[in-house]
This record gives sequence, C-alpha cells and structure tokens, in this order.
Amino acid sequence: MAESAHGTSNGGRSARRRRRSRRSNPDGTMTLIEHIYEFRRRLGWALLFVVIGGIFGFIWFEQHLGPIPSLGNIMTGPYCAIPAQQRFDGNAGCKLLQTVPFEAFMVRLKVGIAAGTVLLSPAWLYQLWAFIAPGLYAKERRYAMIFVSFASVLFAAGAVLAYLLVPHALALLAGFGQDQFVTALTADKYISFILSLLVIFGVSFELPLLVVMLNRVGVVKYRQLKRWRRGILFGLFVFAAFATPGSDPFSMLGLAGALTLLFELSIQITRFHDRKLDAARTDEGWDQLADDEAAPFDYTPSTAEPDRPAPSSRPAGRSTDDIT
Repeated sequence: MAESAHGTSNGGRSARRRRRSRRSNPDGTMTLIEHIYEFRRRLGWALLFVVIGGIFGFIWFEQHLGPIPSLGNIMTGPYCAIPAQQRFDGNAGCKLLQTVPFEAFMVRLKVGIAAGTVLLSPAWLYQLWAFIAPGLYAKERRYAMIFVSFASVLFAAGAVLAYLLVPHALALLAGFGQDQFVTALTADKYISFILSLLVIFGVSFELPLLVVMLNRVGVVKYRQLKRWRRGILFGLFVFAAFATPGSDPFSMLGLAGALTLLFELSIQITRFHDRKLDAARTDEGWDQLADDEAAPFDYTPSTAEPDRPAPSSRPAGRSTDDIT
C-alpha cells in the first residue's frame, strides 16, 4: 500500500514536471491551480536566492575578496573622500556614527541584502522569466530578453554614475559653514542616502529604453518626440532637481545631463526606426493610395485542403469482428 502511494506521488511529480517542460508542453498550458503552484515554487526559489545573497553580502561587509575591498569600505568611500578637517574627529579615522543600539547590525544587514540581491539577480530573475516565458511567443521572448539585458546595463550605468558623483556632492555640502559646523553622519541616514541615490539614478537611466520600446510598438513617433523635445528636456531637469535626495548641484546636473544625452540617443534611434518603416511603406506603394482607394491586398480566396482521415487507433490486421 505504501509502495503504491509512493509510486503515485512520484508519478504525479513526474507528470507536473513534464507539463512544465518546454519539450513535452511547448505552449505552457496549465490549469489555474497549476499556475498558482508554479508561481509559489518560483517565488520560493527567488526568495531563497535573495536570502543567500543577503548572507553573502552580510559576510562581505567586513571581508575583503582578494583585490576587491570590503562592502563596508565601498559604501563609506564617498564619506571618507570628505577632507579630514570637515569630518567629526576626522584625524582618528573615517567612521560613521551609531546613535542607537543595533544600528550597525541593521545597516550591515540592509547593505548586505541590497548587494546580494544585485549580485544574484540573474538567479532570481531567471525564476521570474521561467514563470512568464511559457506564455510568450518566440518573438516576444526574444524582445523580452533584449529588454531585460539593456535594462540591466542601463541600471548599472546609472548606479555607477551616482557612486562617482556622491563624493563631490558630499564635499560640497560639507563645505558650507565649515568654520561653524562639522560633518558627523549617522550610519543609517548616510547608507539610506547612498542607496536611494543609486536606485534613483539606476531607474532614471531606463528612460531611453522606455522611449524606444514605446516607439517600437507604435505608441510614439519620431515626429512627436521632436515636437515635444524642449518640454521633455525641461521636465528632465525639473525631475532631476526633485529626485536627487541631496539637492546638490552636482547630483542634479549629473542626472539631468545624463538623462538628456540618453534621451537624445533614444530620439535618434526612433528616427532611424521610423525612417525604415516609411521606406518600407513607400516600396509597398501604400503611401500613394487615396483615402477612398482599397489597399492592394490579394482578395482571392485560397482553396481549402481536403480533410485527411484520422489514423485508426485499431491495430493493423485486426477487424471489428476479430475484436468482438
């Protein structure tokens, strides 16, 4: 009885595994309950990878990985770039303040989870992709892969630019009133400032990708973007002024300048794309048609193929009389 139940359980798992397989189930058809179970399984794996990345980041916070400095030194690097005379007890070293119990532990945990999530993003993003991909066509899967690849590169570029601008921004902010004030940053507020700046720059760098994708699906055209260019550029500078948490000119101008260049690049991409579409329409002769003229489609109905007889499921050489 136990062996039968065990065999039934293994058979059920094998059947579910075959339904999830691309080879045996190319269209990814599943029932609603199977979709929920699949989502729960993928979500569980994704959270597991996030936890593993957080543990790795927590350990990396104080450990050097060969030539790579520790995560704590990377995060405190912009603060240590401030001249020693402008930091609180700067001659004794470069350290952040801990004003409440367990603040250092929580900061280390927050930074570790953020770094681990980024480092293991291919693993948990694959779980999301494996859940969505069976419902997409081959062309849609190709576009989705291109979109995710460019989005990852742009986000990383924005985060790197933010990290390079932070030392200049902190030095400028700490330089005001240096005869009357000294900079003593708490760990929680400083780390929150750095992480928020990295995320804001990274997300903002997705703008050109969004413009190109909207142009690809036909929502916006190059003519519209060219006409809206001045208003959009003004809006980018306003967005940079409000989005940068430090409200310093370095971060604002850096973000606005980068977004302007990326937006101009996306406009040129849409220009070439629309020009290619217009050339294709001209070659087909559709642009010369009058408004009341029918499109040159082939309206001749195709002949239907005769239905093929379904293959018989009875074994060869056996008749109905033999079976009865």
